[in-house]
Amino acid sequence: MTEAPADEIVRDCLAVRVRLIARAVTALYDGALDRHGLTVAQVNLLAALGRVGPCPPSRLGEVLQLERSTVSRNLRLLQDRGWVEAVASDAKGVREVALTRAGRSTIRSVMPEWRQAQQRAAQLLGDTGVATVHEVASAMGYPPEA
Repeated sequence: MTEAPADEIVRDCLAVRVRLIARAVTALYDGALDRHGLTVAQVNLLAALGRVGPCPPSRLGEVLQLERSTVSRNLRLLQDRGWVEAVASDAKGVREVALTRAGRSTIRSVMPEWRQAQQRAAQLLGDTGVATVHEVASAMGYPPEA
C-alpha cells in the first residue's frame, strides 16, 4: 500500500516542526517579557539596532530576516515609546534609525527576565538542540557583524 501524501507531510515536514518549536520558544520569552510590555521580537529589534548602530530600517530587516512591514510596524511602536529615534529622514520616510539612551536602558532592564526565558528555552531544546540552533543561525549569517 502506498503512503498517503498527507501522512508523509505530517510525519516528515521540517517546516511544521520548526514552526512549532518557534512558537513554543517565543511564548516562553513573550511571557517572561510581558511585564515590560515588550515581545521578544521587539527586544531583538532593539538589540539588533544596538549591535549594528544607526542604520536604515532595511538593514534591520536583513539582519533579522524580517519583512519590511514587520520592521516598520515594530519600529513605529518603539519610536512611540522613545526607545528608537529617526536620525535621518526625508519626504520618502525614515532613512536611518538609532537606539536612544532610553532604548539602551530598556534592554538592560529586561535582562533578568530574558535570561530566565533563555534558560527555559535551553531546557526545552536540550544541549544538542541549542548547539544546532546556533550552528544553523551562524550558517545563515547570524549574529551580524557589529
